[in-house]
Amino acid sequence: MKRRISTLLVLTALVAGSAGCVSAQARDRETAQVTNRAELTIERLYASPSLSGPSATGVKYSPDGRRVTFLKAREDDGSRYDLWQFDVETGEQSMLVDSSVLVPDEGELSEEEKALRERKRIAGRKGIVDYAWGTADTILVPLGGDLYLVSLGEDGHSVRQLIDTDAFEYDARVSPKGNFVSFIRDGALFVIDLATGEERQISPDAEPDKAIAYGVSEFVAQEEMSRYTGYWWSPDERHIAYTRVDESKVDIVERFDIAAEQTTVIDQRYPRAGRPNALVNLMVRNMKTGEVSNIYGVGPDTYLARVNWAGRSLWFQTVNRDQTEITYHRTDGKPWRVWSPLRERQEKWVNLSKDFCTVDEGIVLSTEQSGYRHLALSRFGSESDDLVPITGGNWAIDSLKAIDRETRMVYFTGYADTPLEQHLYRIRLPWTDEELENSRDTGRLPDSNCTDLTPMSARAQVDCPPPVRITEAGKSWSVTMAPDGKSFVGTSSSPTQPPQTGLYSADGALIGWIEENALDESHPYAPYLDTHAVPEFGTLEAEDGQTLHYSILKPADFDPSKTYPVIIDVYGGPHVQTVDRDWESLSDQYLARQGYIVFRLDNRGMANRGKRFEDVIYRQTGGPEVRDQLAGVDWLKAQPFVDADRIAIQGWSYGGYMTLMTILQSPEGTFAAAAAGAPVTDWSLYDTFYTERYMDTPQDNPEGYEKSSVFYHLDQLEGALPPTLLMHGMADDNVTFDNMTRLMAAMQEKGLMFDLMTYPGQRHGIRGQALQTHLMKTRMAFLNRHLKP
Repeated sequence: MKRRISTLLVLTALVAGSAGCVSAQARDRETAQVTNRAELTIERLYASPSLSGPSATGVKYSPDGRRVTFLKAREDDGSRYDLWQFDVETGEQSMLVDSSVLVPDEGELSEEEKALRERKRIAGRKGIVDYAWGTADTILVPLGGDLYLVSLGEDGHSVRQLIDTDAFEYDARVSPKGNFVSFIRDGALFVIDLATGEERQISPDAEPDKAIAYGVSEFVAQEEMSRYTGYWWSPDERHIAYTRVDESKVDIVERFDIAAEQTTVIDQRYPRAGRPNALVNLMVRNMKTGEVSNIYGVGPDTYLARVNWAGRSLWFQTVNRDQTEITYHRTDGKPWRVWSPLRERQEKWVNLSKDFCTVDEGIVLSTEQSGYRHLALSRFGSESDDLVPITGGNWAIDSLKAIDRETRMVYFTGYADTPLEQHLYRIRLPWTDEELENSRDTGRLPDSNCTDLTPMSARAQVDCPPPVRITEAGKSWSVTMAPDGKSFVGTSSSPTQPPQTGLYSADGALIGWIEENALDESHPYAPYLDTHAVPEFGTLEAEDGQTLHYSILKPADFDPSKTYPVIIDVYGGPHVQTVDRDWESLSDQYLARQGYIVFRLDNRGMANRGKRFEDVIYRQTGGPEVRDQLAGVDWLKAQPFVDADRIAIQGWSYGGYMTLMTILQSPEGTFAAAAAGAPVTDWSLYDTFYTERYMDTPQDNPEGYEKSSVFYHLDQLEGALPPTLLMHGMADDNVTFDNMTRLMAAMQEKGLMFDLMTYPGQRHGIRGQALQTHLMKTRMAFLNRHLKP
């Protein structure tokens, strides 16, 4: 068929050329491009090797900085990962652990491991999904529910199986000095002495009948705080801190895990908004004497958020139930007296961070007291009001990466240049008292990194150097710094370049590629490059004057004289940014090839724009965000290339909620179709820590909960809904399936028609090549049916 089409086009070109419309050579070139153009199918989107090319994930430095290790997916199976290493000195790469050789069949995961992987968003992966460095020549690899220790030597490496049991061990790591391996088994904390091989239990037994476990993190800690562990070694290995988690007061929600061949009723401890939380105690065990001290207890109206050792001092952060205050607690050893030197307060809510690093004079952390997240120094012995700013301005940092103690340079990622690009920056720590004492005539100012340019003058001329961007502009970056802060592993991507991972010096010079992923003729995406579409970026204004960023992706053969259907892809929820300069999902490219325009807008409430931008959703989710999205719709409909009668909206999770809330609050006829996946439909069905942060409790904000519910707007509906597709995993343990069944029942009662696709055995994400392909085909069949002329 292709050969016939090609011949016809060539003949057409010859005739057109003789008529003087276009040269035969030019038409031949166009003909060749059409002939060689590969069809991007849905099946190819999710097949191996990945169209985005190889990528390095789970990047870590060895403790001595000589190696960089990472996980790499296989070309023939993009869901299976093996452990690789990169030699910093030679630039050579090699596979360290072949997961299929070590454990050919991983067997069935435990319920705890399934839940943990779902919380970490790695549930679709197989093989090696996590690992931990011990000493400079040992790596711990959990695989198949057991633990393996990889020992590196001059003549290669060896693998030693540490555990071979029927139980499923998880959350394993090597102690700081490399003497022990610790892990959780059946809700209790264990260690193995690597010198003797002796295994011992160092916490009490779990009591499942009383819902008590040790060394673990409860549901909201994993899902909402990104705290995936419940134990912490001291740097000298003399102590280990661990949790005692009592979930006996947490409601049991019967969750139906509906698989293809069976239905399992799981009694899940799920703390829904306004209901009791877990009780968590922080314990410390002396590893030599075995003595255990109960340090602090929280719950049900306080959360244990972070735990850090700073030398022999134990620091931990708690958050009140209203989530308006983070308290930093400190205890310095037996008798473990706890005091609370620091607090961060917010009128609406506080956001957690993992920024915590000690220097000689204090602790470097981050705070949003200024309205944007910025770094600050807390000198030992000071109070909250004495924080010394390190960065500042109307932009946000992302996270602290490292501190070079020799040069006193602080390295961090953030958005100082533009909200669309995350970069690595450096800035100097504030001057110490000793530096000020030794250089009085230089004009250095106390408690800052600023300098008085005219120190002898009556009027100061202050110069505060801005942070220095290290990484290349035009891309977005994620960074892992070396332990000494002298180099970093950077992964960058742009709308025209899939992710590349390289080793860089601290000043940004490339030392060597770990994964160059060059878009050359051998790249998996090479056959599709000629029709690769590049998004355009722009801004709109919200009702309160704040700036909203959008991206719009047009087909590669876009003709401004034509009109096109549009798919609005929405998330809309907190702590997420979707409009940025990086390598987007290639499903966007598929949509563009099908003749669709893809539009995204980051509404107020979303991430990396400061507290004022976020806080507008306080106690009223599903209101300001929807109005911003509808402002985007109005802009689209004013464009001459948009078919105003063929606009659809789609989203998953919070995006599914936003899809439903937007179509229910827009005039009839605004949308031609809507596809909502795994949506929250009533916030009283979601968990405490996430929901109450933005909405307070149902008891304190009943009107807000009512109006933020999909059902409230369903009751207010006048006229018809656009054609609507609903999708959900039938074993979802995050946005539980009863969110969907209640919506289905309400719509059926009102005689509202909808399409439905459910996935047996799948949780909050639909995993695996076959099911991802099926999901995309389901959505495309639905959208094509309602958007194609």
